Amino acid sequence: QLQLVESGGGMVQAGGSLRLSCAASGRAFSSYTMGWFRRAPGQQRILVAAISSGGNTNYADSVKGRFTISRDNAKNMVYLQMDRLNPEDTAVYYCNTVPWGNYWGQGTQVTVSS
Repeated sequence: QLQLVESGGGMVQAGGSLRLSCAASGRAFSSYTMGWFRRAPGQQRILVAAISSGGNTNYADSVKGRFTISRDNAKNMVYLQMDRLNPEDTAVYYCNTVPWGNYWGQGTQVTVSS
């Protein structure tokens, strides 16, 4: 069982950057593929970035080249560095396992103004 707590969201102007953090508690964190998901207003939650236990990464086309996912297994942390943000990135961001499990946290709000 995992407990996940997201932080690092905020308001930023288009072109700016934010770094999200996800603190995980629970055993075997390092064995999970982890991901960052987001839910924009009126839309379904989607996976934007994933990182395997071995560090292989994958990104949604909409964020490729702008977002970077990383993890620190020693600290049970997952990060999402978001650069060149645009208003379409406005959403609540969540971390979870991939495929997602019943570990949803409260998420962290990211708002990008034009």
